[in-house]
Amino acid sequence: MFPAENLRDWRGENVIDPEGDKIGDLEAVYVDTINDEPAFATVRVGIIGRHRLVFVPLTGATVTPKAVRVRYDKKLVGNAPSIGLDGELAATDEPALFEHYGLPYEAGISGARRLARR
Repeated sequence: MFPAENLRDWRGENVIDPEGDKIGDLEAVYVDTINDEPAFATVRVGIIGRHRLVFVPLTGATVTPKAVRVRYDKKLVGNAPSIGLDGELAATDEPALFEHYGLPYEAGISGARRLARR
């Protein structure tokens, strides 16, 4: 995994799938509140005037000079839970996000939300 201190440097970078197909542009990184490690990214997708942010896990992602390569197919990411460009992921929507990618979900400490935007 890549160091969390570089998170701000990735904003606007291309996000690509394992085949090298562009999914969209990286908008923000969400860290896991349990270990403060990067967990998900939001990716700006859509056409002009109809953009939205979809979530993609960063587990197994790699950084290249021009892109962040994720382990998930463009179509799967495109169908992931999304928010508006100025939206925020509700804590109640977190389990569905993890389920979409087949990942186990566990609430944060004392039932707190699991993901926090950085």
